[in-house]
Amino acid sequence: MRVREDSGVAAAADRRSRARHRMPRQAGVDEELMRALYREHAAPLLSYVLRLVAGDRQRAEDVVQETLIRAWKNAGRLQGGSGSVRPWLVTVARRIVIDGHRSRQARPQEVDPSPLDVMPAEDEIDKALWLMTLSDALDDLTPAHREVLVETYFKGRTVNEAAQSLGIPPGTVRSRVFYALRSMKLALQERGVTP
Repeated sequence: MRVREDSGVAAAADRRSRARHRMPRQAGVDEELMRALYREHAAPLLSYVLRLVAGDRQRAEDVVQETLIRAWKNAGRLQGGSGSVRPWLVTVARRIVIDGHRSRQARPQEVDPSPLDVMPAEDEIDKALWLMTLSDALDDLTPAHREVLVETYFKGRTVNEAAQSLGIPPGTVRSRVFYALRSMKLALQERGVTP
């Protein structure tokens, strides 16, 4: 009975020693293995990574976490190896930091959106109100005056083009544009729009 107890204690001590210095020789990776890895290697690895990332603790913690996840994913490869797991962990952590640095260099620099909050945007409501007022004022004009303004101002036609389109002489177009603009000015003033 005494032999079994001694061999059980020795085996437990051997397992703790292997967990401290290298991956245990188990077929599967369990929760205890990850705790042992974290307990034995996380603090030194964090110190090392902090130097690599210029003291950025959040980035360093992310790198350590990613390193331990990769160790967990590659436990099968690491089980057969002899010696400590720490050099492998340090190499993986260094490569993660380098990859992160390269990916930040490849991406365009992010821009702070706060200046956009200060920049005034074109107010579409004012534009919509202006168009509604203009449309309402055009409705107050006679049909002859309205069609001359539409042809010349809104369609951008010359007096001769408008005269040809409307089938009236160019002099009549000029006269109607003059009186239409005067009537339009009065209609807009009635609506509170001042020139």
